[in-house]
Amino acid sequence: MSSGDASSIPAAPSLTIGPAELALIGVTLLWGGTFLIVHEAMRHSGPLFFVGLRFGTATILALPLAWPVLRGLTARELIAGGTIGLGIFAGYSLQSWGLRTIPSSTSAFITAAYVPLVPVLQWLILRRRPRLASWIGVALAFIGLVLIAAPEEGLALGTGETLTLISTVAIALEIIFISLWAGTVNVARVTLVQLGVTSLLAFTAMAPAGEAAPPFSWTVVLAAGGLGVMTALIQFVMNWAQQTVSPTRATLIYAGEPVWAGIIGRIAGERLPPAALLGGLLVVAAVIVSELRFERKSPR
Repeated sequence: MSSGDASSIPAAPSLTIGPAELALIGVTLLWGGTFLIVHEAMRHSGPLFFVGLRFGTATILALPLAWPVLRGLTARELIAGGTIGLGIFAGYSLQSWGLRTIPSSTSAFITAAYVPLVPVLQWLILRRRPRLASWIGVALAFIGLVLIAAPEEGLALGTGETLTLISTVAIALEIIFISLWAGTVNVARVTLVQLGVTSLLAFTAMAPAGEAAPPFSWTVVLAAGGLGVMTALIQFVMNWAQQTVSPTRATLIYAGEPVWAGIIGRIAGERLPPAALLGGLLVVAAVIVSELRFERKSPR
């Protein structure tokens, strides 16, 4: 292949940052801050009550947006919203449970591993064969997770890390469930159902799990309420911004979420060992590599 063959040259990504990109950067900053908020709230509340309150608040906020079209709710949309809500419930409940024993920075880095995990689960469930870049991302994420766990457990994941890692599987499944119904359901109605189902499942699971309602705490109320507002806001911004931002570029921006969480956690006093920090960087690299696609310029 000659060096003058223009078709072999990857197109350089645009470095222009517009309002949509800035909005998504703001979303990742908010996301990064949620880990520390939940970590602190877990000192005063059980994970199921907190998730129920958080998504109950988000449901109330989403209701006015869905109300004008709620009459058209179909059985398909109920199934879609219920299935997605089940994934959200499992993911966020396990993540919150893990945050009772591990730093918010560690949780954020482990959670980011859901991105390279999605193509693998798509292969197993939807028979969509992953690209080579996806496998490289999985390998980087695995090495990163080992390094994150190594400082405390000697290459073995502790309880908090294990619960958080399982939560990434649920989050990845949530994304796959969304893709199954994308374009065939009303977004406002399904969003309302999934938020409501998540809250209902969390509150319903408290009794079987032996979790009692915590004493009244303004920390819990403000944290859950604030995260409910943030959840609704983040969803709105993502839906708006990703109309003009490509999936690849959005994923690269979202890769900053655990980085922001690490910065915020450090400001709050968290100190991860060097090996864990290196592991976190490898997970971020896994997110970027697994989703990166290079388009080739057409010959002139």
